[in-house]
This record gives sequence, structure tokens and C-alpha cells, in this order.
Amino acid sequence: MAFDSFADFLAMGGHAPYVWSSWGITFLLLIVAVLHARFERRQLLTTLRRRVRREQARHQPVASQAPLNTAQGGGNHDPQA
Repeated sequence: MAFDSFADFLAMGGHAPYVWSSWGITFLLLIVAVLHARFERRQLLTTLRRRVRREQARHQPVASQAPLNTAQGGGNHDPQA
């Protein structure tokens, strides 16, 4: 084993502040990267859901609007003629 005791391992031969701070920064950045990826994924899914709802709404007729009567016959509006 490279170290005689656990205390020697933690001391890292006098380089402990540099070694452990680099490990801490690395783990912190990994956690931040994972959290950021999760946030971006949620944001993307929310955007896609909105886009799908918007596209579906564009292709569905609105219930409050009555369909237009497109009668053939030259646009004569008098039913008696």
C-alpha cells in the first residue's frame, strides 16, 4: 500500500489541499452537469408538449364556430329563386 495509515492517505504527502480541493471541484461540477442536463430535459419536454398541443389545436375545428355553408349554384342566397 502506498500509505502507512488513513491519516497519511488524507494528508496526501503534504499535498492534501490541492488533491482534495480538485476532487471536490470535480464532483461538484459533475453534480452541476447532471442537474443542468435534467433541467434542460424538462424544459425541452415542456416546450415539445406545448408545440404538440398548439399543432393539434390548429388542426381541430373550434366548437364555437359554425361550419360555413358552401352551397353550389353561383352564390344565390335566395332559396326560392
